Formats: sequence, structure tokens, C-alpha cells
Amino acid sequence: MFEPTVSPRPSVVAIAASLLVLSSCQREEAAPASAPAPAAAPTPVVTVAPSPTLDRAGLLQAMDIAASAFAAGQEVGGASLAGRRFVVRQAFGCGGPALSSAETPPGDGLPALSWGEHNQSLKLSLAPGDWSQSALIADEAETWEAAEGFWLTRPWLRAEGCPAAQGDPLAQGQASPQTMGLAAVFKEGGSRTGRRNGRAYEFTVRGEGDQPPAAPSQGYRLVLEGRMVAFADGRAVRCRAASPDQRPICIGAVQLDRVAFEDADGKMLSEWRDG
Repeated sequence: MFEPTVSPRPSVVAIAASLLVLSSCQREEAAPASAPAPAAAPTPVVTVAPSPTLDRAGLLQAMDIAASAFAAGQEVGGASLAGRRFVVRQAFGCGGPALSSAETPPGDGLPALSWGEHNQSLKLSLAPGDWSQSALIADEAETWEAAEGFWLTRPWLRAEGCPAAQGDPLAQGQASPQTMGLAAVFKEGGSRTGRRNGRAYEFTVRGEGDQPPAAPSQGYRLVLEGRMVAFADGRAVRCRAASPDQRPICIGAVQLDRVAFEDADGKMLSEWRDG
């Protein structure tokens, strides 16, 4: 005789089913987390460094290159100097003061040191040359109504101080002719505030009390500061020569912003600014 089969209670069945589901969930592997999106690369910042200001050495080097190219009948390669700033210092009065300012011809574009009246003072002076009708400027007359010139003395010396080499006392040589300079140009109908019109830059050094000033062994410094501008051909430096056997004369066209006199230690004595 068969014994009746007893079915499990619903509560027991429900618990068993729950355990089975939980067990299967634990066996499933967890889905991998999605990788974070790569960070956007920062936008590069491009800066253009300004062209360095030309000093005496840099300007004379550029003029040397222009002189060589002119002598060889070649064009000067590379970028033009037009737009470049410059601050040029050059020494003068290194050999001591002249007896009087009359020994230095006016308007020659050269700085000079001379004794004042009764040798009781020192006079620093610079009278720009009138280069408006020079061969290097004359064909620019439609653009520039005036050009006032300043020579860069001893162009073979790149340093800003007095030369250290001593001359031969037995030699009777003359000073070399000027071959490099800067022409401060003024546009037709433009401002005339910076024009000298033959007037010299002048400064007087006086001594203490009744004593005359001592002439410095290292002279004084002329400072020319401004910006290079372009001739009609786009270049800032132009050269000419009377013959193939002569060193070319080269001048740079400039807008002159400042002229100053300093002592050998860099102390400013006097300055003139355009406007």
C-alpha cells in the first residue's frame, strides 16, 4: 500500500527559489567599468618674441654685410632691418678736448669735446649733417623732405668705449674717412618737432667752484636711439662707392627718438626726445 506523497509548503519553495537566483547572480562576472574619456589636450599658446634691439655691434655688423653685398653686386639676403629698434652708444673725446669748438666744423654729424671759454668748462656738442642732397638720399626726395646725418665713428670697433690701441708716434697718418652713419629722415609734410635745422645738441660740464672740470680719460658717450625705417627698395641700409677700390659708404635710414650725452660710467648728462 502506497503512502501518500506530501508536497512541500509554498513558503519552503519560495525560499529555495530565492537562494537559487542569488547563487546564479554571484557566479556572473561584473561588467567592466567604461574607461574615462581622454582629457582634451590644452590649446598651445604661440608667442612671438620681439626682435632684439640693435646695439652698436649688431648695427655695424649688418652694415658690414650690406657693404660686402654692394661691392659684390649682390642683394642682401634675409629680413630687412626696417622696423627694428636700436640703441647705439659711441665714445668721443677719448683723446681729450680740443682747444675750442671752432676746431670742429659745424654740421658734420660728429660728436665733439672742446674747452669752453677760458678753459673753465667742457663743451659737448653734436651738429647733425645736412644729408638731404647726398647721393644716398637725393632720389628719395619725393618721400623725405629732410635727412639729418650722424656718423658712426671707428666702424671697425664694435665696442662702445674708447679704443685701447695706441697710435704710432712716428706715423703721420690722418683719420680714416667716415663710411657708416645714420640718417634721421623726415617725411614730406610730416612733423618737424625732431628736426634740428642746423642747431647743435650741446651740453656744458662745469667744475667745482672756481676749478675747471677734469677731462675724463675715457671721454663721453653719444647715445642715438630710435627705429630703423625703409628706403624705397624696402631695405633699411643703402651703400654707395665712388670706385671699386674704395670702401662703400653705407647709411641706415632711421626715425630718431632720442639723443643723449652720457659719461663713461653711463650717467646721463643731457637728453633730447622727439616730441
